Amino acid sequence: MAYSSIVKPSDYFNTKLYTGNGSSQSITGIGFKPDWIWQKERSGTSYHVATDVVRGNTKQLFPNVTATEATSSLYITSFDSDGFGQGQNNDTNESGQTYVAWNWKAGGGQGSSNTDGSINTTYTSVNTTAGFSISTYTGDNNGGATIGHGLGVIPSMVIVKKLSSTRDWMIKHKDLTSNYNIALNTSDAQWQPSSNGWISNLTSNQTIGFSIGSSDIDNVNQGGQTFVAYCFAEKQGYSKFGSYTGNGNANGTFVYTGFKPAWLMMKRSDGVNSWYIFDNKRNVFNVTNSRLKADDSVAESSNLNTVDFLSNGFKLTDNNDAWNYAGGTYIYMAFAENPLVANSGTDGVPATAK
Repeated sequence: MAYSSIVKPSDYFNTKLYTGNGSSQSITGIGFKPDWIWQKERSGTSYHVATDVVRGNTKQLFPNVTATEATSSLYITSFDSDGFGQGQNNDTNESGQTYVAWNWKAGGGQGSSNTDGSINTTYTSVNTTAGFSISTYTGDNNGGATIGHGLGVIPSMVIVKKLSSTRDWMIKHKDLTSNYNIALNTSDAQWQPSSNGWISNLTSNQTIGFSIGSSDIDNVNQGGQTFVAYCFAEKQGYSKFGSYTGNGNANGTFVYTGFKPAWLMMKRSDGVNSWYIFDNKRNVFNVTNSRLKADDSVAESSNLNTVDFLSNGFKLTDNNDAWNYAGGTYIYMAFAENPLVANSGTDGVPATAK
């Protein structure tokens, strides 16, 4: 029997809810020092805000738009051992408004240059246990270039954002159609460029670095421009990157992940629909229907049945086209609350049974 390599998923990913105070505050209870923080106002319309330890706490990106990297000391003021310092910016700390922060652990610091690819990264912070790395690099305008990710295995999903000018958040997911692209900041369906996609398909030759394709080079490898890459590798019992087909029924499709999800983002890849994000803190019990859109600044909504988080996966509970159109193809990424089977240790006995 296979066992999860991670006994406690919340050591590597955790969701934190908080209420803004309009000044500054310390957000604690995350359980680790976060390396990537993705924040969104729940009760009102504000941009998503992404901050990571590689670029530094004063650098912001906004996942729902194409905007360049911003610099401000009013968002994240520090990465702390059990959370983060929050400044007074209204996008993430307006008095009386409610917020969510999704937190991932990478290498625990800015990291160092990765020289595995044809382009050396400026910094790479990597956590091989959790299958997550953050890298920055400077483009060389070369289709066929490779960028080292440090994971040691084939990534299941790569997100790249150009920092120095307005460009889409480009995504390669293992279950997109071969050589197709998709963007995080739009509701557009996957599309096929005139030649190879912006990243070559995630295959066995990408265990040390992901490969740039020959299309859309300005989005991911424009010469002299700076980029950030978030790379994910699937880890049994902790993370899952996959696809499913909708059945158009309120008794919807069941998707096996091997764990109870703590966080789920899904997108219809063959149609125009938003990226929807769910988590186990905004809905502690099923039905899990508190939705935020990664590609939109709108407030949280919960007016429809959507999905149940189960011990071994998730099940759609509504026939809405955005997540369960009959015959529709959807991609997803999910992180665990609890693995279905815990770490076995060295003696084959689940650690949780000892």
